[in-house]
Amino acid sequence: MSDRIAVTVEATPKKAFATAVEWPGWSRSGKTEELALEALASAGPSYADVAAVAGLPFPAEAIGRAIFDVIERTGGGGGTDFGVPSAITDLDRRPVDETEAARLAALVEAAWVIFDRVAASAPAELRKGPRGGGRDRDKMVGHVVESDWYYAREIGIRVKQPAPTDRHAVEASRDAVLAILREPSNGAPLADRKWPQRYAARRIAWHALDHAWEMEDRIEP
Repeated sequence: MSDRIAVTVEATPKKAFATAVEWPGWSRSGKTEELALEALASAGPSYADVAAVAGLPFPAEAIGRAIFDVIERTGGGGGTDFGVPSAITDLDRRPVDETEAARLAALVEAAWVIFDRVAASAPAELRKGPRGGGRDRDKMVGHVVESDWYYAREIGIRVKQPAPTDRHAVEASRDAVLAILREPSNGAPLADRKWPQRYAARRIAWHALDHAWEMEDRIEP
């Protein structure tokens, strides 16, 4: 495996996101590209846990001091400023063969496993953010479940929105998403909508991990 990690950057004058191209969910933000890359490097050890759950080898240098190659830059928009990696890149539009589709799905599934593990161990009340805000555990879980339902619609899945406490319905919705992600793709938007397969995988995995890591940071010591 190369000792350099390919990264894309989407940026506005207010915020930037750095995203590891081959590792859906490993995406972090900062006020500038440099700060976003620093945040991405800092998240390497946490993302190694995701790769381990997925049963995939992860570059050792990413656990220490990651070496990044920015291979594509794109402008961001209102979603970027709001805190979402919302720009679809040219690299997101690459075809996906059967092996790569299985790998993408495994990493998305692992991101959900990590989120569920953190939520199961977190107290109901989380430490407030610097400005006194932030969702507590149950509201955060509900937010992730609701967002996953919207993401499922973006790739052509039409199911009733599951209640966060209905584990059977949540798992059924996730299984439907994974079934689509496991299918090879020519890189075109799924379900004739907007998201190509690689973007769908990284957006879904990023959201679960972003809140898992936020929850970890806000657990009182």
